[in-house]
Amino acid sequence: MDRNSTTASVSTVHTARTDDVLRKMAIALLVAVIAVDQVVKWWAWRHTATAHINFGGNAFVNATISRWYASPVSGALLDLLSFGLLTAATAFLLHRRRPVVVLVAGTLMIGGWISNLVDRLGMHYWTAPGSVRGAVDFIHFGDIYYNVADVFIVFGTLLLVVSVCATSWSATTVSVVPRTYRPLRARGRLSAIAIATVTCLVVVIAIGAAHYGGITVPSASASDVDNQ
Repeated sequence: MDRNSTTASVSTVHTARTDDVLRKMAIALLVAVIAVDQVVKWWAWRHTATAHINFGGNAFVNATISRWYASPVSGALLDLLSFGLLTAATAFLLHRRRPVVVLVAGTLMIGGWISNLVDRLGMHYWTAPGSVRGAVDFIHFGDIYYNVADVFIVFGTLLLVVSVCATSWSATTVSVVPRTYRPLRARGRLSAIAIATVTCLVVVIAIGAAHYGGITVPSASASDVDNQ
């Protein structure tokens, strides 16, 4: 093996390791975004007067789609669709090598969307016990209420647009991460895990749709309104 072949081999291994480190950092950032948002929602539901459950859509969709999200059945189907889209978006972001700023921006944006989705998939039972299926909004800006996940979404989206426009996409900056082919047994285990995950997700969504109802504001806030 000549020197050029050896150098190319070492460079490929180094690139693969760098890509692996970046993917792990992106996953860690994704988990951190979700964790921060959920903890703040838990706190806001118990300590802020403006906290309420947004069980419909958001400022980015019209009233019709908001009603679809608010409905138990269509809302559950949209939650399942959102889960699929966010899973695909995460895989697309991590599949290829991205500039660090693009990777961070995309992770912030997707993390915010995932955190709002997991509220509807059952996390609201922890952040806002007894509430309807939806996300806790408490940041009042104009006529609309937001949460920390929305801040991540807006900031991440703006940063993503700017970074993509400013980045020169070339073959050297965007390359496919080398695939690691797993044995059939390992792939079989991954398939079983994926099937089990989807099955559990469908059950969770179905239970949420069947038990739709509850409060939209903290109990203390609701009693204060009734006494006025």
